Amino acid sequence: MKHTEFWGRMEAALGSAYARSWAHDFVMAELGDRTVEQALAAGLPPKQVWLAVWRALELPMSER
Repeated sequence: MKHTEFWGRMEAALGSAYARSWAHDFVMAELGDRTVEQALAAGLPPKQVWLAVWRALELPMSER
C-alpha cells in the first residue's frame, strides 16, 4: 500500500476534514504508543498502520 492509498482510505473512513486531525492526535498502543503520523514518520509500512486504524475504528471487513 502506498501512502496515497493509505490517506485515501483514511479520508473515506473519517472524512477529509477529520482524517488528518485524527491521525495527528489519536495515540494507538498497537503502533507503539504513537499516532498515525508518528508511526508513518518512523517508517512503519502504511499497510501495517492502516490495519491498526482499521481495528481501532472497527471498520467493516470490506475496508480492510
